[in-house]
Amino acid sequence: MDLEEKAKAVLPPAVFDYYRAGAGEGISRDEASAAWLRWRFRPRLFQDVSRVSTETTLLGTRLAAPVIVGPTALHTLAHAEGEVATARGVAAAGSLLVHSSRAGRDIESERWWFQAYVLRDRSLTEAQVRDAVARGASAVVLTADAPYVYRSAVPEAGSAAPENRPVERRQDPALGPDAIGWLAGISGLPVLVKGVLRAEDAVAAVEAGAAGVVVSNHGGRQLDRAVASADALGAVAEAVAGRVPVLVDGGVRNGADVLTALALGARAVLIGRPVLWALATGGAEGVRELLDLYREDLARTMEQAGVPEVGAVDGTLLSDR
Repeated sequence: MDLEEKAKAVLPPAVFDYYRAGAGEGISRDEASAAWLRWRFRPRLFQDVSRVSTETTLLGTRLAAPVIVGPTALHTLAHAEGEVATARGVAAAGSLLVHSSRAGRDIESERWWFQAYVLRDRSLTEAQVRDAVARGASAVVLTADAPYVYRSAVPEAGSAAPENRPVERRQDPALGPDAIGWLAGISGLPVLVKGVLRAEDAVAAVEAGAAGVVVSNHGGRQLDRAVASADALGAVAEAVAGRVPVLVDGGVRNGADVLTALALGARAVLIGRPVLWALATGGAEGVRELLDLYREDLARTMEQAGVPEVGAVDGTLLSDR
């Protein structure tokens, strides 16, 4: 039984369905993992892989592997300690958590970024961001791909569902690149932009001051039939041209997917639903074990591909068949 099936066995059906849900017919959600499988490796020979290092640094944070935890809402539906347990597992694995602004629990940790929406009432967003800074966040991740929230039932939290919030607490559908500088100004932190699928949008974000971009289709939860992140990554990385880190999420399920993402130009990947499954089945220790498995699988894949360290990965490692 895989981790998702184990989580399904222990979670209330409404909670599992909420976490698993995709927009529309679930096409973008279901295509995410398959998109990584379209690539093949061209392994290198005569490389010294007697010692392989998966370590990297991302905006000043040292990581055991280029795998971090993406923002997902309401971890308290999966585990009583919610995001507190997630953060503990993340820290134990030497990773980093992007903490959702729609979390079930606040955290205080040295290894986290705050995910923000810009709300119609910007004073509410400002209050959230300043609170996150006070609690130790080291970056802000602006989710820019949800001008309106796709309707979905939120179990045991109906009053928190976006469609039930007052208008001023909903996302600003007129969001522009000026929000990047505004968030940087009120937080004093680097701001990354999440939800990028087009090269020109990545360039616009960087020119507006973004410290990084995240290639993402929101886990297939917003616009169904949106292009898979794996298919958008290469063009975005090429357009950014190393000016800022490019990250990616969406269907990354093993070390081969991580290595593919790095070869396409990503500095790190974010994982979402697998963390919820690990939290539901094993709490903080389950999260740590999951992240350790990603790191170990990446190391094994690097050994076989002839890549001794993360910094040695480049596009020559891949073939599109």
